[in-house]
Amino acid sequence: MLKLKLSDRVAVITGGTRGIGLGIAKALAGCGAKIACIGTNPEALNSAIKEICIARNSFTCRLPLEIQEEVEGYICNVSVTEEVERTIENILTRFGKIDILVNCAGITRDVPLGAMKDDQWDDVINVNLRGPFLMTRACSKTMRRAKQGRIINITSISGLIGNKGQANYSASKAGLIGFTRTVSKELASKNITVNAIAPGFIETDMTAVLPEPLKFEIKNRIPLGRFGHPEDIANAVLYFVSDEASFVTGQVLTIDGGMIR
Repeated sequence: MLKLKLSDRVAVITGGTRGIGLGIAKALAGCGAKIACIGTNPEALNSAIKEICIARNSFTCRLPLEIQEEVEGYICNVSVTEEVERTIENILTRFGKIDILVNCAGITRDVPLGAMKDDQWDDVINVNLRGPFLMTRACSKTMRRAKQGRIINITSISGLIGNKGQANYSASKAGLIGFTRTVSKELASKNITVNAIAPGFIETDMTAVLPEPLKFEIKNRIPLGRFGHPEDIANAVLYFVSDEASFVTGQVLTIDGGMIR
């Protein structure tokens, strides 16, 4: 894991209660960032906060309970305007600023196009694409005033190559790539960079439910012969928020073990 000094930064992570989002939150906390973790399940959020505090302890060398004030959880449906705006107001009241936004919240409702219901389409588009729009719009207001910020959107290789049964998911992730590239141009004059990461198959709850024969088939299509780990994505986020990436914006970094070329 890369080690940076981010003790002066406040990071907001959506979907931070599990999988890739939790891995990113822990990595940023481990570098000293203050963390605002957003989720929808109170029990999962409380569990995540404990893990993030432990990760931050590796930076502060203090007991997790002593650093609770620097890690906060927020229940928010990122697809609802009022909830997003209220949550960002609460984060600003709590921490005073927002330096980093990671849009990681995402869901799937996989089904072939002919059988896909309207709500299965709408649910995925709302969380995976409307959510980053609402969060970016809200967070970029304070970033503009500060004339600095880092925004990272977690998309997917499904948004680059498509995937059977995922018309909704692939469309949302492809849209997020277009959103990233456009917003990077709009915010560049304010010293705000906007980049995206397109993970391949990563070991998370989402991939854990795949049948073993399918996992075997997928691994055979990955040149490195394995699924990735949340830490692989977190390391890329650490790069994008670092000073070394200050001239990098509007980019999509694919992390998939060489699956697509």
